[in-house]
Amino acid sequence: MSNVTKATVATTILASAVLLSGCGLFTGEEKNKIDPPDVSLVDSPSKLEGDPVETTAEENKESEEASVKTELYLIDSSGYVVPQTLELPSTQGGGVAAQSLKYLVEDGPISNVLPSGFRAVLPAGTEVSVDIKDGTAVVDFSKEFKNYKKEDELKILQAVTWTLTQFDSVQTVKLKLNGTELKQMPVNGTPVQEGLSRASGINLDTSGVNDISQSKALTVYYIGGEEGNYYYVPITKRVNETDVDNVTAVVQELAKGPSHFSGLQSIVMSDVELLDEPQLADGMVTLNFNESILNSFKEKKVSQQVLDALVLSLTEQKGIERVELKVDGNADLLKEDGKPLSEPVSRPAKVNTGSF
Repeated sequence: MSNVTKATVATTILASAVLLSGCGLFTGEEKNKIDPPDVSLVDSPSKLEGDPVETTAEENKESEEASVKTELYLIDSSGYVVPQTLELPSTQGGGVAAQSLKYLVEDGPISNVLPSGFRAVLPAGTEVSVDIKDGTAVVDFSKEFKNYKKEDELKILQAVTWTLTQFDSVQTVKLKLNGTELKQMPVNGTPVQEGLSRASGINLDTSGVNDISQSKALTVYYIGGEEGNYYYVPITKRVNETDVDNVTAVVQELAKGPSHFSGLQSIVMSDVELLDEPQLADGMVTLNFNESILNSFKEKKVSQQVLDALVLSLTEQKGIERVELKVDGNADLLKEDGKPLSEPVSRPAKVNTGSF
């Protein structure tokens, strides 16, 4: 089979759905920016009744500031903890971090915006307060927090940690129950670390190693969902400690794909390889791939989904903020839409902003 045919067949299942829909999973801003909302809110009942009311530029600005895009880590129908970016109303007190956890409570405000096929992670009736100081978010749950199923225990830890650490002001998380610090979870006894962080991983997959103590964790992004509703799922895999550097290992795991029984898929072709060692400087990693990274050899195009998976996965590594791609040493590449891929790509501000 020719290289052109091979690339086309490999991307048809998932990429064609994206090309037809035109929907993106990311916002286009860098991480330290807040995206403006896509809709404005009604300011008063008078604007619902009678003749239309013209709004000033100042009123429009206030309306835009009345909501904020926020990643909520919810549980999908396959049991994975998955980020979903939703528009949440702005808060007058307690901050967006505290509000994000309130939207993780079953039968709470999430009920009105819960994506199809997802469920909240915290038990109904749970009340939450969050105090952030010196990079640590201290979360205090009410007694209703104990009313969860034991199989959800790790998912709760992951969802709370990853939801809060999306904010620049939070690096670690501590948990309390009715004012008392938790040393272990109340239902199944899972130990709670002194400071929970993303280093603990998410959707853990240990199937690739025999000795966990001689392995290291890497978080990569595969594709979950179904046609018309695909989304990115972070998976923390274990790879042998003595193997290649972390960047190369991430590329290899994307090409290798998820576990056969995971129900997930990878858009990166299995024969994608790096031709040189990754070069890391000033927060940017430069990667030189073979032609299998292209979804159009003739035009030297890189599919948006391949680019997304690479950037999401690589920027989970400490010190990597941007990704630069080359193919056979050539940086003259195109994006899927035909625009030049002339600049390094930064991690998007938010993940899974819409299905594809």
